[in-house]
This record gives sequence, structure tokens and C-alpha cells, in this order.
Amino acid sequence: MSRPIKLAAAAMLGLAVAGCSAQPRVLSPANNYSLYSLHQPVVEHTNFVFDVASREDGLPPAEQGRLGAWFDSIGLAYGDHVTIDGSAGTSEAARRDIAKVAGEHGLLVADDGAPMTEGAVAPGYVRIVAARATASVPHCPQWSDPGIESPVRTGSNYGCATNSNIAAMIANPDDLVHGREASALGAAITAGRAVRVYRESRPTGAQPLPSNSTTNTGH
Repeated sequence: MSRPIKLAAAAMLGLAVAGCSAQPRVLSPANNYSLYSLHQPVVEHTNFVFDVASREDGLPPAEQGRLGAWFDSIGLAYGDHVTIDGSAGTSEAARRDIAKVAGEHGLLVADDGAPMTEGAVAPGYVRIVAARATASVPHCPQWSDPGIESPVRTGSNYGCATNSNIAAMIANPDDLVHGREASALGAAITAGRAVRVYRESRPTGAQPLPSNSTTNTGH
């Protein structure tokens, strides 16, 4: 057999061996040969719905009290999105009263429309929707395989710490999904506000130390 024929036969044998090799493994936390973390934040949405009786002159005091108690029961806080479902018609006075109760909890009523909810709003009632987005990283921490046996892949817990901290610290979890449009003016205002607060804040070291009396009063 001549040399070219030998080389061709060896090449064909190599292709046959490659064709019989195992298929690439499915990427998993225990089989991750890249620097991409498979532990990514997941954003979940929950809509809380509450109907209150309304009049032309606004919400009765009793209904305002019920609304405030409902806000307390769901733990309304920064990051929640409060909207009014005006499908049944809502007077400006009712909107004002709802905004007042929401303001007592530190939130503003959004001007955009409320999300779709089950059931129709009964006549004479107003529906308030509080939307809440939460971010978390499922299956973390993950120590099923530390990855110390193979130097060419990451451990099963790779990315859990970083992405869990991002999910915990993000002010608006929806920003993890679709981000926020850049605004040169808004960025400048935000940066200027942070610098102003830093410059105007009184240094903690300039405050006097607390004076505690050590005199024995006989007690």
C-alpha cells in the first residue's frame, strides 16, 4: 500500500472513531465547562386585588380604613406597583382618596392602566391592584458537586452568590427582565443627587461621643 493510500485510510479510521464517540453532554450545574453561570435570577409577579365601595365624592372613611388595613396586611412597600382599575368608572375624588391612602404607605398611584384581573368590577366599586415583582435564584446554594475533581469546569454552586446578591439588592426586579431605557438627563440628576447627599452629610466622626454617667447612685 502506498503512502497516500495509508494516510487516507488513517483519516477514514479517525472519522469513524469520531462518529462513534459519545454525544456532547447537556450543560448542567454539575457539568459546566464554561464561565457562564446556569444559576440565573427568576422574576415572579403577584397581583393583589381589592375592591372598595366608592361614591361621587370619593371613598367613605370606613372604606379608606379598609383599604389602609389591606395595604398593611399585604405588606405594601417600596417596589410595589399600585394601580386603579377604572373599567367600571372611577371619579377623580375616589382616585384622590386612594392616592392619599397609598401615600400614607409611602407609594404613589401609577397613571398607567391596571393589569388584567379575574372577574368584573361591581357597579359602585373601585378595584385597586397592587403588583409585586420578586427576584430569586432557584436551587441555590447548590453543593451537589464542588467541582474539585476536574480542573476544566466550574463547581455546581458557581454563580449562586453573585446572582443571589443581585436578586436581593435590585430595587426593581423587572429591570432584570427588560432593563431600563437610558436617559442622559435622568442619569445626571441621579448622580448629582448622590454626590450632593455625600457632600452635605455631616461626618459621623464630627458628632460628639455619648456621655454616660458612671456615678454610683446607691441603687
